[in-house]
Amino acid sequence: MVKKAVMFDLDDTLLWDERSVREAFRATCDYAAEKAGVDQELLEEAVRREAREIYEAFEAFPFTKMIGINPFEGLWARFAEGKQEEFRKLEQFVPSYRSDAWTRGLAALGVHDEQLGKELGEMFPAERRKRPLVYEETFAVLDQLKGKYKLLLLTNGSPDLQQEKLAGVPELATYFDHIIISGDFGKGKPDVTIFEYALSKLELSAEQCVMVGDKLTTDILGANTAGIDSVWINRHGVDRNDDIIPTHTIKSLQELFNIIEP
Repeated sequence: MVKKAVMFDLDDTLLWDERSVREAFRATCDYAAEKAGVDQELLEEAVRREAREIYEAFEAFPFTKMIGINPFEGLWARFAEGKQEEFRKLEQFVPSYRSDAWTRGLAALGVHDEQLGKELGEMFPAERRKRPLVYEETFAVLDQLKGKYKLLLLTNGSPDLQQEKLAGVPELATYFDHIIISGDFGKGKPDVTIFEYALSKLELSAEQCVMVGDKLTTDILGANTAGIDSVWINRHGVDRNDDIIPTHTIKSLQELFNIIEP
C-alpha cells in the first residue's frame, strides 16, 4: 500500500542525543580532573554506574521505565511538567540525585568531596543544554518529505524535557503535523496504545504509515505490534537481536526514500 505518513522517533534518530550526553560528560569530567586529579573516563564510567543504581532504586522508576526516561536524562531534566503524580516525585528527587550520582562517582575513585560532587551535578545539566545537536541529514530529509507525507513525531520522555530538546532546535518542530510525547500520553513506546493514538491523529491506517527509529525495543517492537512497517536506523552497525525484526533496516535517513517512494 502507498505510504502517506512517516512517524519519527526523536532522540538518536533526528537529534544526536547520545553525542550531546557524551560531550557533556566529557566537559564535566575534564573539569573534575582539573579539580581533583581523577581520570576522566573512569569518572564517567563510575557516575553512569552510580546514577543507574540510584535511579533504579527510586520509587518512581517503574513509571520512568514505562514512559521511557533513562537515568542520564534524570541527570539534567527538571520534570516540572506532566500531569502524573510521579513527575512531582521526580521533580523533588532529581536535585539530590544529580549531586549523589557525581559524589558517589568521585568516591568510587577515592575522592570524597561532597561539595565538588554537588558542583559537578549542577555543571552537567548546563553542559548538556549547550549541545542541542542534530544529525547533518535531518533537515535535508525532512525538507524532502514535507508536503508529500504527513509527518508525526513520536517520542518517549518527560514533556518538559522533550519540549526543551525541541526548543534547542526551534525549526525542527515546524516540520511535524503532530508531536506526541509519552509523558503527556501516559504510556511510552513500545506500548501499542501510543501507536494507535498516533494513527488516530493522522487519520490513517497502519498500512499507510511507516515508523522510523533507532531503538529495537521501543520504536521497532511497538510499530511491529501495531502493524506499522518499521524502519530501524542503525547508523553504528549494531548487531540485531532477532527477537525483534524490523521491516526495513537503513544506515542513514536518506535511504528511507528507497522504502517509501513508489
